Amino acid sequence: MGKRKIILGVVAGAVAGGAVALLDKEARSYACGKAKEMKAASSYYISNPSEAIQGLQNSVDKVNQVFESGSANAMNALEQVEQTLDKVTNKFSGKEIE
Repeated sequence: MGKRKIILGVVAGAVAGGAVALLDKEARSYACGKAKEMKAASSYYISNPSEAIQGLQNSVDKVNQVFESGSANAMNALEQVEQTLDKVTNKFSGKEIE
């Protein structure tokens, strides 16, 4: 019950905040402009679904490349840390500790 109330409160607050923001003429014109842009883009992609699929595929490929690059960099950093630890460990194991 409490979870439902908090979600309802957040949604109601967002709607009220949006309505209050639309009282400003500049905010209304901005919202109308963005709505027109969304309408044009959605109309274009509805009439050209293959381009929408291709754009989505390109976006997924970019995300995969970024993830792959990041994981390769992380592996390289871990290998460098491991090599440094091995050098430090070998340096101390060669000396006698008094």
